[in-house]
Amino acid sequence: MSTTSTSTRARTTTTTGPGTAPPLPADLEQVLRRMRLPYLRTAAPEVLATAKAQRWDPAEVLRVLLDEEVRGRDEATRAMRRKAAGLPAGKTFASWREADSSIPAPFQSALAALEWVHRAENLAISGPSGTGKTHFVEALAHKVIDEGMRVSWFTLESLTTAIGRAAVDGTVSKVLARITRAELIVVDDIGMLPSGQAAAEAFYRLVDATYERRSLAVTSNIHPSGYDTIMPKTLATAAVDRLLHHAHVIITEGTSLRLAEATTGRGVIPLT
Repeated sequence: MSTTSTSTRARTTTTTGPGTAPPLPADLEQVLRRMRLPYLRTAAPEVLATAKAQRWDPAEVLRVLLDEEVRGRDEATRAMRRKAAGLPAGKTFASWREADSSIPAPFQSALAALEWVHRAENLAISGPSGTGKTHFVEALAHKVIDEGMRVSWFTLESLTTAIGRAAVDGTVSKVLARITRAELIVVDDIGMLPSGQAAAEAFYRLVDATYERRSLAVTSNIHPSGYDTIMPKTLATAAVDRLLHHAHVIITEGTSLRLAEATTGRGVIPLT
């Protein structure tokens, strides 16, 4: 019997109601605590009661209990990685309206498959404000985490601050090494605010650190070829050269989706 089907059986055919199964013996519970198996320990009373009532094979019981531990740990790891990533708004593909986006549907599907992340390729999305750039990239970031990988999310301003602080105490290399432990690094909304030498240096350092090693996704209302209009030209040119060498470049079009929601009343819950 597969792990998935066994777990489903344990959860759906339990003969005792929730919380009515006899508790684990104190010594067994203590052992599970010492072994740091919290999810197995929580599930064990109900699983053991069901196993006894239905005369499960011992191997099946062990399989179900271990599956509960693995499932719980995976969920906890994903939650921890979402928090560590610093994702901005909780936007996922569940709230993404594919038909409203100017990104061709085949491109959306291909990017959501995440093969480009596994190949350490980049993604550059540019276009007018409100055309879904940040929502789409955040949805991709959530999917990256769901598939067991890590994400680091920045705006250009927060990246500049992080690298600037590291420069003061001589830990730039250490900070970049920590950032690039993530399989996907995002720099959102480049060009929304004026960028000076410090921002250009921070961006270049990140692009150079991720080049051919990690995936970097950027969003901007300016095409990457125009970054030299908001950053010092030499640094911008060097950064963009590396960024675009292995990049999927997408340009969004149309009017603001946020404005459309506002004017049609879809941006709020109606007052009663």
